[in-house]
Amino acid sequence: MSGRSGMDGGPRSVVVVGAGIVGLSTAWFLQDRGVDVTVVDRTGVAAGASWGNAGWVSPALTAPLNSPSVLREGLRAMADPAAALHIPLRADPVLARFLVRFAANCRPGVWQRAARANAVLNDEALETFDVLVANGVDAPVTDTSIAVAFRDADRAVAFRRELDRIQGVHKPTVEVLAGAALRTHVPIASAQIASVVAVSGQRFVDPGRFTHALARAVVERGATIRTGDVERVLPVPGGVRVEVRAGEPLHADAAVVATGAWLTSLWGRRIRVGLHAGRGYSFSVPVDRPLPGPIYLPEARVACTPYRTGLRVAGTMEFRRPEEPLFRRRIEAIVASAAPLLDGVRWQERHAEWVGSRPVTDDGMPLIGQVDRGLYVAGGHGMWGLAHGPATGRLLAEQIVTGKQTEAARAFDPLRRR
Repeated sequence: MSGRSGMDGGPRSVVVVGAGIVGLSTAWFLQDRGVDVTVVDRTGVAAGASWGNAGWVSPALTAPLNSPSVLREGLRAMADPAAALHIPLRADPVLARFLVRFAANCRPGVWQRAARANAVLNDEALETFDVLVANGVDAPVTDTSIAVAFRDADRAVAFRRELDRIQGVHKPTVEVLAGAALRTHVPIASAQIASVVAVSGQRFVDPGRFTHALARAVVERGATIRTGDVERVLPVPGGVRVEVRAGEPLHADAAVVATGAWLTSLWGRRIRVGLHAGRGYSFSVPVDRPLPGPIYLPEARVACTPYRTGLRVAGTMEFRRPEEPLFRRRIEAIVASAAPLLDGVRWQERHAEWVGSRPVTDDGMPLIGQVDRGLYVAGGHGMWGLAHGPATGRLLAEQIVTGKQTEAARAFDPLRRR
């Protein structure tokens, strides 16, 4: 690569575009290998999905989106604007092309291939969070058991069997609870909940707090974080140039684009895998009784996480353009689906309503790697950007510094042919 120097031949300087969990993790692991880093973001640290998500680091429950069941749900959702998976009926050729390709990849074989590839990130998720916290990222990471709650006890048993299909090297302890044990484990479960699958060995964080702590650690290690709207990233003799609207261009040996749902707007010319914004909603709500750990309501596709003095409630997958406004009907749909299943939640006092865009690929695997001389991308994690962000950062930093794509990273090649 032009512009490389140093004992290992890697770059001395890198510009990372994007100050979410993926971009900042990449910056941190590059610094860990002795690289000087500048981070640029159009609005600031954790301004997107890294703030408003459910905060789960849950490798046992992290599976690709492109499953046959999601395709079936999506077809039903076309006629139901309140469905957890919402696809607006309107003329949008970009979305239509993405959905056709996504549907073609919702086959068992493609899903299984994506699950095997993503297992690399799942297997390293907990350990890479440990590395960050042990080396100065000052934010709590809470060990937990995640309660997956069902109305139908038979569906809980089937779900437990399904978990065995997607497990990597870290096997969680899984227990099916009912009756008094269920109420003790999930004190806000309503009488409609018949069974809970308790999945141990998982974690959760306050995502905004953790990402800001990671940003502070990156700055303390010598990086600069700038606010600016990056217009172009391109290779030039001796390195790369990052052009910032109303500002001087930045020059470095290499650059990483980690801008979430906006990734392809900066560098989509050669990426063959389709990527689209899958928007999620969240809000905070007070509760009458404290909750010891997160709850997932799979029938409603709603995740609830202990958050400050109450809960953060997150849900829905909405295929709209990332710049569109919050649609209150989607918040109301989350409440309508979750309220019958939980007692002691003061839904009318909800606040901090949020919508943000997750970058969803059409084949269920993220985009991690090189796209041109000195230019790299990291994104496309869908709902799992927080959980996979640190592992992605370490994987990409290794490739940038060594110039070699590891076997583990090959499935995530942004220039892969499908």
